[in-house]
Amino acid sequence: MPNIATVLKAEIVRLARKELRNEVQALKKTLTSARSEIGALKHRVSELEKAIKAAARASAKRAPVGAASPVEENGGESGGNFRFRAGGLASNRKRLGLSAADFGLLVGATGQSVYAWEARKSKPSGKSLQAIAALRGIGKREAARRLAELKEAA
Repeated sequence: MPNIATVLKAEIVRLARKELRNEVQALKKTLTSARSEIGALKHRVSELEKAIKAAARASAKRAPVGAASPVEENGGESGGNFRFRAGGLASNRKRLGLSAADFGLLVGATGQSVYAWEARKSKPSGKSLQAIAALRGIGKREAARRLAELKEAA
């Protein structure tokens, strides 16, 4: 004859497993619906980000050339489509044969700022980025001429 304690224990374990199975199935259904909803939300966010980028590109094409973008007016570090690279700044300065102080004078900053930009310790402001971008296409003679004009005016 089986022990009543073991039979009772077995019955309790069986009922507990049955209850847990029902609870786990309900949780699995909830989890599955939550995952599908998260996937749909991620897809929607992706579409909205694409739409924002497209709208930004369209508004950039429509904006007049001399107008500043809202990011620049708020003190942002955007310089249009110019992407700042410290190595590019250093190579452009060396290509033009300018010291950091002279390059800073052309850009409207100090020589120490130019060194900090090249060392990646800081990033130039929006106005400085535009000035750096403007210096990318000029040659040594034009840089020397502009520098002479700035030194004359000072």
